Amino acid sequence: MAPSGSNNEQSGQTGIMSLRWWIVGIGIVWLLNAWLPELISPYFFQIIVLAGINVILSVSLNLVNGFTGQFSMGHAGFMSVGGYLSAFITTSLVASHPELMNDPVAGVVIFAISLIMGGIAATAVGYIVGLPSLRLRGDYLAIVTLGFGEIIRVIFLNTNAVGGARGLSGITKFTTFGAVYTAALITVFCIWRVVHSAHGRILVSIREDEIASTAMGVNTTEGKVRAFAMGAFFAGVAGGLFAHYLTTLNPGTFDFNRSFEVIIMVVLGGMGSISGSVVAAIMLTVLKEALRPLQQLTGVDLRMVIYSLVLIIMMLARPKGIFGTSEICDLFREKLSRRGKHPDGGSA
Repeated sequence: MAPSGSNNEQSGQTGIMSLRWWIVGIGIVWLLNAWLPELISPYFFQIIVLAGINVILSVSLNLVNGFTGQFSMGHAGFMSVGGYLSAFITTSLVASHPELMNDPVAGVVIFAISLIMGGIAATAVGYIVGLPSLRLRGDYLAIVTLGFGEIIRVIFLNTNAVGGARGLSGITKFTTFGAVYTAALITVFCIWRVVHSAHGRILVSIREDEIASTAMGVNTTEGKVRAFAMGAFFAGVAGGLFAHYLTTLNPGTFDFNRSFEVIIMVVLGGMGSISGSVVAAIMLTVLKEALRPLQQLTGVDLRMVIYSLVLIIMMLARPKGIFGTSEICDLFREKLSRRGKHPDGGSA
């Protein structure tokens, strides 16, 4: 039997190797960022970028709806907080100090700071919203979070400092493929580490049986609020990336339909599956745009009809989502283990 010290060292090396793989992934993203925009059309490039932003939204919401077992319908509200604040910071600096934005290094630093500030603001709003509302459960929680999301949208709709009903325009286009998919990888990495930590086991216990968790001494409200605030942070970052890619924001973009789209991605991918959220976010983003030429052929906009039928068929065929509560690596591991055994159950 190996000593405990060697076990700790081995687990530490495994964690470092895991982190190295994520760093390698970020390096690959920035290599693609150098030549991908030159190889594909701006239309397809926009779909890829929007798919990455949707990955951030769906994975962050899955922490709340999937792993914690709550039902939040106000994710678009947190996205709008991050988007508007980060855009307000950069547009204000462009107006007052244009020489800073002409410096590429200073521009990148300011953009990164604005994203973080937008995420922090969304976290603060998420904490304020979550503290009273997460004492509720089920349908009551869904209605309350939907109401708070609409309140946030109406506030921006009536705030002249960020354009009001006209929206906020003139935003500098800082968002790139590399920025989006670096943020997506960081989001997946952080959510993955949280879910597979002691705090993540608390969240799963709340999802499975909140009463039993409370009886075991778990502060369920604190756990839910932490998950809610963390999900709000990444939604705020996604909002900042969205704002600095489209270069304009409108309050109507962040209505309850936007929250429903993200919920659909989470449910379709599998409640409690990070890789499921990633796959569903990319699939649904591409599907909506892939159906667009159909309108030109038929003269009737049948996109949403077919889109809805695909969702219905998927839910009938896979009621628990594409991956259920499993990850794609678990499915591959299970498939390999089955191939490694004889039909009679013995080893190959």
